[in-house]
Amino acid sequence: MNKTLCLSLCLLAGAATLSAQQRSAVDQVNPIIGTNKMGHVFPGACVPHGIVALSPDTDTIPHNIDGVYQPRAYEYCAGYQHKDSTIVGFSHTHFSGTGHSDLGDILIMPTTGALKLNPGTATDPDAGYRSRFSHDTEIATPGYYEVMLDDYGVKAQLTATERTGVHRYTYPADADTSRIILDMNHAIYNYDGKVLWASVQVVNDSTLVGYRITNGWARANYTYFAMKFSKPFNNYGYIDHKKPKYMGHLAKFKPNRNFPDIQGRQIVCYFDFDLGNDPTLDIKVGLSAVSTEGAMKNLEAEAGNKTFEQIAAEARAKWAKELNVIEAEGSDDQLAMLYTSLYHTLINPSVYMDVDGQYRGLDQNIHKAEGFTNYTIFSLWDTYRALMPLYNIINRKRNTDMVESMLKHYEQSIHHALPVWSHMGNENFCMIGYHAVPVLADAITKGIKVDKPLALEAMVSSSTIPYYGNLKEYMELGYVPFDKNPTGASNTLEYAFDDWTIYNTAKNMGKTEIADTYKKRALNYRNTFDKNLGLARARYSDGTWKKDFHPLGTHGEGFLEGNSWNYSFYVPQDVEGLKAYMGGDKRFIQKLDSLFTMYLPDEFFAETEDVTREGILGNYVHGNEVSQHIPYLYAWTSEPWKTQYWVREIMNKMYQNNIDGLCGNDDCGQMSAWYIFTAMGFYPVAPGTDQYVIGAPYLPYMKVNLGDGKSLTIRADKVSDKNRYVQSVTLNGEPIKTAYLTHNQIMGGGELNFVMGPKPNKKRTFTPEQQPYSLTQGE
Repeated sequence: MNKTLCLSLCLLAGAATLSAQQRSAVDQVNPIIGTNKMGHVFPGACVPHGIVALSPDTDTIPHNIDGVYQPRAYEYCAGYQHKDSTIVGFSHTHFSGTGHSDLGDILIMPTTGALKLNPGTATDPDAGYRSRFSHDTEIATPGYYEVMLDDYGVKAQLTATERTGVHRYTYPADADTSRIILDMNHAIYNYDGKVLWASVQVVNDSTLVGYRITNGWARANYTYFAMKFSKPFNNYGYIDHKKPKYMGHLAKFKPNRNFPDIQGRQIVCYFDFDLGNDPTLDIKVGLSAVSTEGAMKNLEAEAGNKTFEQIAAEARAKWAKELNVIEAEGSDDQLAMLYTSLYHTLINPSVYMDVDGQYRGLDQNIHKAEGFTNYTIFSLWDTYRALMPLYNIINRKRNTDMVESMLKHYEQSIHHALPVWSHMGNENFCMIGYHAVPVLADAITKGIKVDKPLALEAMVSSSTIPYYGNLKEYMELGYVPFDKNPTGASNTLEYAFDDWTIYNTAKNMGKTEIADTYKKRALNYRNTFDKNLGLARARYSDGTWKKDFHPLGTHGEGFLEGNSWNYSFYVPQDVEGLKAYMGGDKRFIQKLDSLFTMYLPDEFFAETEDVTREGILGNYVHGNEVSQHIPYLYAWTSEPWKTQYWVREIMNKMYQNNIDGLCGNDDCGQMSAWYIFTAMGFYPVAPGTDQYVIGAPYLPYMKVNLGDGKSLTIRADKVSDKNRYVQSVTLNGEPIKTAYLTHNQIMGGGELNFVMGPKPNKKRTFTPEQQPYSLTQGE
């Protein structure tokens, strides 16, 4: 190993012996958290918001076989499960924490010995090129990953830039053959036929360019690459596992060996090296969605003549800069969880343009970003709740570019729609709602530079597409009927919140007619409430309620990835109105209490893969996003201290510094953003308002750097599991008498001080005027 890299890793190892307060933020991050079971995060190398996420894939479970879904594929949304004992290879693109998947582009695997051009299986790894490995040899830190591939004796080291993956492989000195496998057929959520076409061109004995087009979650994903080896290969070839039925005049050649123009549908290539006295091989792989020329420009601009050590050091420095936005004190485990959560919020969305500004748009044409950075991977059903609001505090410039990217998506959309769930220049329409709308509304409310007329136009257009999610029936009936849509009750509730954000934006812009229309739509949540039950319920087109209704069921009851009990509390725009529909303050409190303390039997979520026992507290489902605001709803009641109890229970039970440390899919940083907000002591229950509902801080000290030389220091000197209750709150010495903080109060900076104690301060209650916003408050 190079002495410089060896020294940096020794320093990293030495950091583990320091106390949590002495270690830097980047050294507190543990990328292994959540890599087992439900977290669906990856341990590999990336830089903040880079499109390259270079990480090991540990199995090849297909999404479907002959159209039949394979449930185990769900475990491999990030390509990696910590429980596995083999590595298939290292691919360059991964989602962070999703519950559906794609990508796994351009897989590389170093091998020795006999040539194998299929990956083998976990039960028979010797049948293919995969290798056994031990977690004892894994090192995972922000921007760097290392592991020993036991079957080959090859040490693998990875780092990255925004658009380039960088590999170093150290082969055994006595290896008879040093080889690289380039598998252009490998993919996450793969299936027979996912790769529509792949091409690898051998430019010279150390340079490749190529591309592949896949038809997966992204229906047409173009991934171009340029690859440079530090040493020449002396022999190469490939196999196409989907043997072509027609080769034209290529038959006059022997294209499977040492032929520089490799193309096919399921091609796996190999490249042999004679490494001589130096057994190391470095590989740089630039990616682009535009062209091989763009991929090469990206590689040269970001990695160029830099060494592996230089690139790894730069990656670490980038992470250090981003993670230093928060300073904190706490135990080792608390700080590992905090900084790993912050790390996970800074992976997606991801840069989706070349260094020259060119990018592939939603219309599949090539555009140029003028004056902004174009982003992709918008998991908006999840991230509108806390991740995107977090950026409005810790990185407003980046969020400005993300909002602009969404508006460009709208302009390029044949549906005239903002993104629903988009990635790699494609709209995949996953989940429900039109949740780019609250992202725009929240940005506008919080002073982000946005083209407001265009934003409002896009918001209205996105919410009036008749063929999207039964909006036609929603606009006609005021709800989405169960006989037209199996998740109609969820759709109605989520549309109503999104509609409120349009109402609020239009009202603040003086657009009275639009505001009046959407205020009425914002109250459509009422049409899902069965007053006899005090719960939301699916109903048919004729207005009657769904028969054989079970409020605990998460499947077949009209709700998406949740049950009536959890979805019934999804009215963040009008909690006062919700209280009335549930029977008033006392009854509302009783229902909240019951949610957290009742038992949800397994039978009621057995058919919902996104909900598991690990993410459930009583009947409250923290492992899926729809419920994550619920602990804060006590702020609208006569017993607001109950929020302080439950948020700490959730923090302690659902977030832990171990491989199973995430109780559900991290969903591109949303679960982690909830943790960060809750650790600070406040949460954006209703994005689009300027309010953050006060809970209780988790740590004794946090300092959030707000930019422009300002910071917010949060102190809770005696906070602990015992002293979890807020006695009083002051901001810059002035008492906070409301149940919320405003965005301007936070961004003004200063010191937010919480006095904590072991018992609730039951005198600290709030009048209706001091409670957070509700649409119908005072009506």
